Amino acid sequence: MSQRNFIAKGAASYQVDYDGPPKDFHFLLLPNLTMLAFSAAVEPLRVANQVSGKALYRWFVMTEGGVPVRCSNGILVTPDSGLEDVPKSALAFICGGTEPKDSISPRAIQWVSRQRAFGCKVGGICTGAFALARAGLLGGRRFTLHWENQPAFAEHFIGLEPTTSLYENDGGLMTCGGGSAATDMMLDMIETDHGKDLANVVADMCIHARASNREAPQKSPLSVALGSRNRHLISALQQMNDNLETPLEMAQIAQGANISRRQLERLFRRYVAVTPAQFYLDLRISRAHALLNETALSIAEIAAATGFNSTSQLALRFRKRFGQPPGAFRKSWTIEKR
Repeated sequence: MSQRNFIAKGAASYQVDYDGPPKDFHFLLLPNLTMLAFSAAVEPLRVANQVSGKALYRWFVMTEGGVPVRCSNGILVTPDSGLEDVPKSALAFICGGTEPKDSISPRAIQWVSRQRAFGCKVGGICTGAFALARAGLLGGRRFTLHWENQPAFAEHFIGLEPTTSLYENDGGLMTCGGGSAATDMMLDMIETDHGKDLANVVADMCIHARASNREAPQKSPLSVALGSRNRHLISALQQMNDNLETPLEMAQIAQGANISRRQLERLFRRYVAVTPAQFYLDLRISRAHALLNETALSIAEIAAATGFNSTSQLALRFRKRFGQPPGAFRKSWTIEKR
């Protein structure tokens, strides 16, 4: 593997005053990984080599058993090897994607634990944090994963709280939310290794606008998403999002936003085109949908986690939104995956 040519030809160039050994990355690809996040992590490394004309970085791909793995988009990726121990000086990233709790085998968890025990730095891309958590590596650490999978993660790993940041680097434990956040994480590392100018050149080559900092949120601010900068509306939306398990009364939300109930209704009609109550209900149903897909929680537990008094109440609302009750939805989804 080490004889591969890691320097591609290109027109752009940037002088880097470095003649040391390359930094090695080993990517463990889990089934259903997100190709966007994986490629977003690798490409900045390739571009850094290309513009500098030096092998600043090398990257290798492995899967359990050394067999091709299928991404969430259906494309097969052929690895360089099966699970192997990596050098202490290398970085190992676990690349996850959809259905994270079903994509991690005991053997993969053992491999993660072994690399960390040997002193190798490990990290997670997209939902790779599921594997890190199961290996017991996230306690007391700052970490993140894709926002879509955070509710399911919180249900699986009580006491572990991911941040909403694009990426995190806690003492060398690097995690990101997936997608282009992987590029931001790698650009931050390139800047640390070889300076801000090279990182900016790489960002330009990737036609990527760098985030202002690692704590930039994964999701667009609600004010931008809704085309509004009304602080009262944003406050109301945030209250709803933070209180799905124990829903607030509309009067409480209005009070928390420092407006009247009538003003709250007007703001939602103007900017969201639904009532506050309907918007709140949709948030809770969306959370139930995510938990049905990505956890083994019972329907009763999901109902409780999303603020419904009973499974029948959840079933009524869920059927109206998705055309079938939660039980039938989960069963059809499970059959479809086989």
